[in-house]
Amino acid sequence: MGVLMSKKQQVEKVQKCSAVVSAFKEGLKDRPPQARCPENTGEPEDKSVERPAAPAPSGKEEDEGQVQEGSKQASTSQQASASLKEEDNRINQEAWSRLRDGKGVEPEDLDKANQLTRPAFVRPKRDAGDDQPVDIALGQREQPVNDEMCEICEVWTADDLFPCRSCSRVFHDGCLREMGYLGTSALKEMREAAHTATGWSCYYCDNVNLLLTDEEMHSLTETFKECKIIPESCLGSDEFLQYKNFLSKQLFEKDLMDEKEEEMLAQFSALDPEKRGQIEWTDFLYHESLEVLKKFRSQNSLVRLLTAKERDRARSVFLSLDQDKDGLVLSGETRKAQQSWFQKNTKETQSCNVRLMGLCSPVSNLSISHVGPISENSPASSASEKSREKTSITSGKDDNRQLSWPEFLKESAIFILAARPNSPAVHLRPL
Repeated sequence: MGVLMSKKQQVEKVQKCSAVVSAFKEGLKDRPPQARCPENTGEPEDKSVERPAAPAPSGKEEDEGQVQEGSKQASTSQQASASLKEEDNRINQEAWSRLRDGKGVEPEDLDKANQLTRPAFVRPKRDAGDDQPVDIALGQREQPVNDEMCEICEVWTADDLFPCRSCSRVFHDGCLREMGYLGTSALKEMREAAHTATGWSCYYCDNVNLLLTDEEMHSLTETFKECKIIPESCLGSDEFLQYKNFLSKQLFEKDLMDEKEEEMLAQFSALDPEKRGQIEWTDFLYHESLEVLKKFRSQNSLVRLLTAKERDRARSVFLSLDQDKDGLVLSGETRKAQQSWFQKNTKETQSCNVRLMGLCSPVSNLSISHVGPISENSPASSASEKSREKTSITSGKDDNRQLSWPEFLKESAIFILAARPNSPAVHLRPL
């Protein structure tokens, strides 16, 4: 009984404690919330004391507010201007970055999301014996054979492969598209030209800038920067002359003479075949790359850059000019042959009736087509007369200088390289 009473008492105590706790909680709910004490003071806040209302801003304060608002707007404008300038610098920096690995231009009409990854390009290096003479026989044609498989996918599909006119590589048009090397219009031109006498240069041979070494490319890039020429921009005749004047001052410490300026304007016209008053960035880059090769490379070094196909065409030209078979041609004829090399860019050469540079005919039937006013004095039209007397072709003293096959090849090498690009522009105009 005592035990039961003790348990009963414990239960009652617990119930009383629960009731007290419940009452305490209900009292807290009914009590108004106490204001928090202000920070940094030790005294509680007195609700009975009313704080004065904030004074209305005076005219001076309003002016200061407007000034601050104006300064904020000016700051925003400056930030926007700085942002645009930063974006321009970023775009220019990307252009310079692309220039180091090629022509520095990205085709705008390509679907880049579907492109395959391009292989990393490493610029060539010159060998120790690069300047030594090259023994290339005149009487032995090389007749190089095109590759059997696509350079990109390494798959053989017979007639669907398009050959390069300069090297032995062949390509699928779809592979060129997926790699981003050619856009829609360029692919159409490639399909029309690849199997004709004119031919088509692949993305590697077309870009003569890729022939430069790292050192040569660095020299060219620094010159562009000093002249404030931005990659991927078109140049007008004034800008082109200004650039050439800068080079003349840099090399010879004087401005271009009037005669030289006329030559530069003639070169500008050759780079602008459509007469639009400006030259494309790639054409300007190719021209300047060839100028670098002329400046820093020996003729023997340039001959080493020629492919087997190009050497075979040069043989055909030399043999066609050497009508009396004495192994010598005149320098005047050589210059005309150098000019005729660029005839590849005209629509006339799509037909094999125009037998250019030994592309599609036996040597015995080869004739030479010319560009510009020299076409009226084509050596092919007076071949029999030339065979009787070579000195009757030109009246200049230097035109009568006789050249052997090795000399002909060395003097023509730079112009053969200049004829690689598919562009109709003449990137190096023979004088």
